[in-house]
Amino acid sequence: MTDTIVGLVLAAGSGSRYGGPKALVVGDDGVPWLARAIDVLRSGGCDEVVVVLGASAVEAGALLRETGLGDDTEEDGESPVRVVETEHWARGIGESLRAGLTEAARVDPVAVVVTLVDLPALQPSAVERVIGTPHPPSEDALRQAVYDGRPGHPVLIGATHLPALVDSLDGDVGARPYLVAHDVLEVDCTGLGGDDDRDVPDRLPLD
Repeated sequence: MTDTIVGLVLAAGSGSRYGGPKALVVGDDGVPWLARAIDVLRSGGCDEVVVVLGASAVEAGALLRETGLGDDTEEDGESPVRVVETEHWARGIGESLRAGLTEAARVDPVAVVVTLVDLPALQPSAVERVIGTPHPPSEDALRQAVYDGRPGHPVLIGATHLPALVDSLDGDVGARPYLVAHDVLEVDCTGLGGDDDRDVPDRLPLD
């Protein structure tokens, strides 16, 4: 096992309530949400990032390449961003998480840090806080950011939990039942943006 920490961005959904896939959303500052999520994970302490795409995967992959991500950008020819597509994204977040954790496990990491693409206000300091000390975290760590006591993202999953968590995922059932059953450590990240998921656009089109 390495001491690598892998970040995981779930970005496979169709964004039906939002009006389109959130993996294609570009913020008012011109930065795609997908690129922002990757940067937050890397700035917060993740060594590599896995991105799970599904709906509009071709367009989202092209957007990543336009921002200089998803290509061979390291001196050794390895990209810090791995893109995995899931054909079963419509079944729910559990399928996206399964695909992402399976890909992340190939790196043999000590832990995986999970976030969502639709958290543009998430701060790197939330990732740093959840990773915590010592760095790297232990392989049996299980931590979740909470905001005023409510669960949010990011979530850190130690390597020893990965096989059982993957086995527990089913359709739209995500990681939360597993986290609760295994006494996840709650990390207060109030004010750091990991609870501000954008389900609908900030500005609706005029009639």
